[in-house]
Amino acid sequence: MEGPLLHTLEPSRLTVFNRVFAAVYTCAVVALLCHRASKLIHSTAATLPSISISLSMLISDLLLAFMWAATQAFRMRPIHRKEFPDNLIKTVKESDFPALDVFICTTDPHKEPPMSVANTALSVMAYDYPAVKISIYVSDDGGSQLTLFAFMEAAKFATHWLPFCRKNNVVERSPEAYFASSNSWSAEMEAEKIKTMYDSMKIRVENVVERGKVGDEYLTREESKAFLKWTHGSTRQSHPTIIQVLLENSKDKDITGLLMPNLIYVSREKSKTSPHHFKAGALNVLLRVSAVMTNAPIILTLDCDMYSNDPYTPLRVLCYLLDPQARSKLGYIQFPQCFKGINKTDTYACEFKRLYQIYSVGFDGLGGANYVGTGCFFNRRVFFGCPLTLLLPEIPELGPNHIVNKPIQSQPIMELSQKVAACNYENQTKWGSEMGFRYGSLVEDYFTGYRLQCEGWKSIFCNPERAAFLGDAPITLVDVLNQQKRWAVGLLQVVFSKFSPLTFGIKHMGLLMGLAYAQNGLWAIWSIPTTIYAFLPQLALLNGINVFPTVSEPWFVLYVFLFLGAYGQDFLDFMLYNGTVQRWWNDQRIWMIKGLTCHLFGFTDFLLNSIGIFSTHGFNLTSKVVDDDDDQNKRYEEGVFEFGVPSPMFVPLTTAAIINLVSFVWGLMLVFRGSKLEGLFLQMFIAGFVVVNSRPIYAAMVLRSDEGRMPVRVTIISTILACGLVVAASLTLRV
Repeated sequence: MEGPLLHTLEPSRLTVFNRVFAAVYTCAVVALLCHRASKLIHSTAATLPSISISLSMLISDLLLAFMWAATQAFRMRPIHRKEFPDNLIKTVKESDFPALDVFICTTDPHKEPPMSVANTALSVMAYDYPAVKISIYVSDDGGSQLTLFAFMEAAKFATHWLPFCRKNNVVERSPEAYFASSNSWSAEMEAEKIKTMYDSMKIRVENVVERGKVGDEYLTREESKAFLKWTHGSTRQSHPTIIQVLLENSKDKDITGLLMPNLIYVSREKSKTSPHHFKAGALNVLLRVSAVMTNAPIILTLDCDMYSNDPYTPLRVLCYLLDPQARSKLGYIQFPQCFKGINKTDTYACEFKRLYQIYSVGFDGLGGANYVGTGCFFNRRVFFGCPLTLLLPEIPELGPNHIVNKPIQSQPIMELSQKVAACNYENQTKWGSEMGFRYGSLVEDYFTGYRLQCEGWKSIFCNPERAAFLGDAPITLVDVLNQQKRWAVGLLQVVFSKFSPLTFGIKHMGLLMGLAYAQNGLWAIWSIPTTIYAFLPQLALLNGINVFPTVSEPWFVLYVFLFLGAYGQDFLDFMLYNGTVQRWWNDQRIWMIKGLTCHLFGFTDFLLNSIGIFSTHGFNLTSKVVDDDDDQNKRYEEGVFEFGVPSPMFVPLTTAAIINLVSFVWGLMLVFRGSKLEGLFLQMFIAGFVVVNSRPIYAAMVLRSDEGRMPVRVTIISTILACGLVVAASLTLRV
C-alpha cells in the first residue's frame, strides 16, 4: 500500500503553444537571415559602407537568432511542482529526519553588516525542525573579530528567540523582519521583552562595527579568550584558521531547557601566496569542516543576507529527499531568490523573474534546475562523484558516509578541522576540480550546478507560494551593473572553457539542456546586437541610408512579426508569473541598458584578459548595507533612476541616448518638410523606441539637480563621443 502523496508534478499549459510558436517563429527567422544574406551577396551597387552595414546587421541578426533559439529550450517542457509537508509529518517521525548543515558565507563586515548575517543565521536556527539536527556554519572570509562578536551576541539571544518562535508559532523568524512587520507582532509583554533584548544586542554590535574593534567591556573573561586566536598583523587577505564553537547541541540549552542547534564560526586560513578561489573556496572549507564535525547528509547554502521566510522549508525538501523514487539521482533542490524592499515598479528589474522563475521552471522540465548560489539544499553525496561512482576524498573523515562519533569540541575533531581549513590543504587534491564546489569561474554557483548535472545528477526547482527565503536587492543602478558585469565575465569563463555548454554540455546533458546553459552563459553576447541596433540604424538614418525594407515591401511584415512576436511572448511569460505591465516595461528597458553597459564591459574585459592585455577579474562584493540616505531611498521608492557616480559604463549608454534622440528628431524634421520616409520608417521606429526607454537618462542629464543626476563629466564625454560618431558616420556612410 502506497503512503500519502508527498509531491506532484504538472506540465505547463503553455507547452503546446510554445512549441507551435517556436516552429512558426523559426521559419520567420530563417527567412530573415536568408534575406539578409541574399541582399549582401547579390547587391548590385555594393560599396564598402553598404557592405559594412549589411554585414553588421547580418551578424547582429545571427546572434539574436541564436540567443532566441537557445531561449526556446526553457519553453519546451516547463513544469510546476507542489509539495505536501503535512503528509510527510504523518508518515515520518521527527526522530527520523536527516541532519542539516547550513553554510552561510560573509566576507566584509562593512559591506555585509554582521547584524544582517546574524539575522540570517537566527532565522534558520529557528526552523520548525529538530534543533539538535541543525548545525549552522558561518564562514567569515575576512577573518573579522567584529563578525565573531556579532555571533557571540546572536548565540546568547538565540536562547530566548527560539523558544519565543516555537511558543508563538512565528512565521517570520528573522528578528529584524519580524519586528519590522507591523502585522507580525503585537505589543504584548513577552514580545516587548524580546524586542528590547534584540535592540540591545543590535546597538552593541553596531557600536562595535562603528568603532572597528571589540572592546573589553562587551566581553566576559571566557569570551575574550576567543579573540586571542588572531595573530598580530592579521588582515583580510592573510590570517590564520579560526574555528570557534559558539553553541553545541549536546550541551547548550535554551531558557526552556531544550537543546540548541550547533553554531560554529569558521574563518579559514588565508595567505597572499596561496589561491583562495573566492566563495567556492570558502564553501569547500565549510564542506570539509562540517564533514569532520557533523557530516549531515543535507547541506543548505545561503547568502549572508538571504534569511528564511518560511520555517517549514526543510519539510518541503524532505518531500523529495525522502521519496525513494526521487532521491536516487537527486543532487539538490533549488528555491528561487526573492527580494524584499523592491519598489512597486521594480525600477532596476532586480526581481530577475526570468532567471529565478521562468527559466528555472524550464530547466526543471529538461532535467533539473540550475544552482543560483543561495537557497539550495544539497545531498552531501553530490559533491563526491557521479551517482554511480563514489569519489573518495583523501581522508575517510571527509567522505559523505563517515559517521561522526566524537563531540565537536573534542581535541581530535578540532585539530582535524583546523587542518582541513588550512590554505594549502587542497594542494595535490581533487577539491575544486572533481570534488566539492568547482573552481574556474567567478560564478561558482552556475559552474558547480552545471558540472554536477553533467555528471548525471538531477535537481528540482521548488517554488512555494510563500517565498522560502528573502534577501536585499540593490537600489542604485551602478550596484546592479557592477554585479552583472562580474556575472557576465564569470559566465564567459565557463562558455569558453573546455566545459563549454555548447560542446561538453550538449554531449553530457543533451541538446536542450546544453542550449539552456549556453543561453545563461552567453548573456554578455547580447551586447553585440544591442550595440549595433542602438547606433547603426540611427547613424544611417541621419545620412539617408535605408537599412530595413520599405513599408510597401512584403519583408516589412516579417520584421513587424519578429518584433511583436518576441516581445509578445516575453510579455505573456512575464504576466503569467504574476508580473505587471510596468514591471515588464522596466525589465525590458534594463535589458537594453545592460547590453550597453555591464554586458558590453564584461564582454570587453573578458576578451582583453583572454589575449593577455590586462585583467580586472576578481570577486567584487556587492554591498548589502542599507543606505541611510533618505533622499536616495525616496528617489528609489518613486522609481527615479539613480546615477550619481561617474561610472564609465554610463558613457556608451548616454551616448546612445543622445544619438537616438538626434536621429529621431532629424527624421521628424524630414517628415515636416514633406519628405517620404517609407524606407526609413523602421529606423525611425527603433530610434523612437530607444528614446522612449531613455526618458530617465534625459531627465538625469538635463532636468534633475539632485545627487542622483547624471554626472556632468559623463554628459560632456558622451556628447563629444556622439558628435564624433555623427561626424565619422557622415564621412564614411555618404556615397
